[in-house]
Amino acid sequence: MEDTEEILSEQEEYFDSDKPFPPRYDVPFRSSRLHVQRSSVCSRAYFVVVMVFFHVYILNVIALLLYVHYNNGPGDLVNGDGAPSASVSPSGAPLPHPSPASTELHVEDYSQSFSLPRYEGIRVGHVQQVSLMPDRTHEMKTISLKPLLFEIPGFLSEEECRVVVQLAQLKGLMESQTTAPSQGQEESYQPLLSLSTEEVFSLLDLNQDGLLQKQEIVSHSRSRDGTWLNPDNLRQILSGLEACPTGMLTLEDFRQVYDVSQRPGQQRSGKLRSPFKQRSKHTWLYQGLGSHHVLHTLRKRVTSLTRLPSALVELSEPLQVIRYEHGDFSNAHHDSSPTQSETTCAHTRLAGNTSALTEVSCRYLTMLFYLSSVEEGGETTFPVADNRTYEEEALVQDGVDLTDTQQTCGRGNLRLKPTAGTALLWYNHLSDGRGWMGELDEYSLHGDCPVRRGLKWVANSWVNVDPDYQRQACYQRQVAQRHRAKSGMEEHYQPLSHSDLHQDL
Repeated sequence: MEDTEEILSEQEEYFDSDKPFPPRYDVPFRSSRLHVQRSSVCSRAYFVVVMVFFHVYILNVIALLLYVHYNNGPGDLVNGDGAPSASVSPSGAPLPHPSPASTELHVEDYSQSFSLPRYEGIRVGHVQQVSLMPDRTHEMKTISLKPLLFEIPGFLSEEECRVVVQLAQLKGLMESQTTAPSQGQEESYQPLLSLSTEEVFSLLDLNQDGLLQKQEIVSHSRSRDGTWLNPDNLRQILSGLEACPTGMLTLEDFRQVYDVSQRPGQQRSGKLRSPFKQRSKHTWLYQGLGSHHVLHTLRKRVTSLTRLPSALVELSEPLQVIRYEHGDFSNAHHDSSPTQSETTCAHTRLAGNTSALTEVSCRYLTMLFYLSSVEEGGETTFPVADNRTYEEEALVQDGVDLTDTQQTCGRGNLRLKPTAGTALLWYNHLSDGRGWMGELDEYSLHGDCPVRRGLKWVANSWVNVDPDYQRQACYQRQVAQRHRAKSGMEEHYQPLSHSDLHQDL
């Protein structure tokens, strides 16, 4: 107690004087210093927590941006209005697309993400199950890998085949434009428009100055019947024009290049190729709203099988029905056309390059339906299917062209006998590796062997796709605008038809 009193007295003396406390008795200051240390520790901890949350937020933002970037992928294209058009996954696989409804035209699909899914062939003979109807599945067998070709037995019932044939007969069939001459007749390669070289020159010479410029040739390059100034003719003529120092063709210059371009059976490579010939009768059946329920159901089944966006299927060509009688055939050909700068797709011509030399068919895939069985002949032949390599020289064997099915049908690599109800699916184009349509698959060359006994009824369903995604999206946007305009009219107007879309846009 005495020590305590002594300490207290000493503190009172220091409080009354100006002397500082001795260090050993600096209890208040020691307490204050400890308080400052605690405050510093709390501030540092608070700062660490704030920084952790800040970094987590930044990392979340970066992760979101990376997700958006890789989800869209480098192949994501954008419509003219800035909306994303197509999406592929980082692995290149197509993203899911909305399932089609059955009661309306899906013209708005252009604004949704879509791509072009493909089946994997695995190997020749591989069988996979496909569900096309709620109550049953179909077996799809791989027939060839080059081209990627599948066979689906029982795709159509006997009743459905009969209905399609009857509808075609009611519509009326017309002769094919490219018909072969009767046996014993001399083959004629004269075009439907029988024009002399001078008359063609005069038609092309718009200003009648006796000289042909490139723009004059291009302006008259489209031929509706496909019998004069086809792409091969045009390339030959334009090559001759480019060889002229003046960049213009006189009548004499034009006569030389035009006469060469009109020679039958010759290509630029100089190899023998028979001109395409076909003998059959055909018609077109509309499959949209208001069509027979069998035709409408068939189109939905095609959409389900191909897994393509409904807009691509619905805005493609109508169903083509063909009848082959005794001796009828078609030479080997490609259903689609290679991508070239001087051509534009016929179905997207108004959204395409107006300076293109000519319009061609752009068909991503073909579905062929056998509507009848054939007693003898009439096989579908793929002359070069599953060849190790594709060479045009291989099409000519012992001086005979394999594309001439009249003479060499039995020498093709693959022949498929028609069986009523069976469907064939093959891709006319390769994939571009980004979920869209690539180059023409040259192995898809195919034809029809002559019918020896019986009748052959087939139907073709093509899905039209432009290799240029932007052009395809622009076309579908135009269709959507046209559809909205028609929807605003009076209810008694006819529904939007395929011919309206392709003629009135």
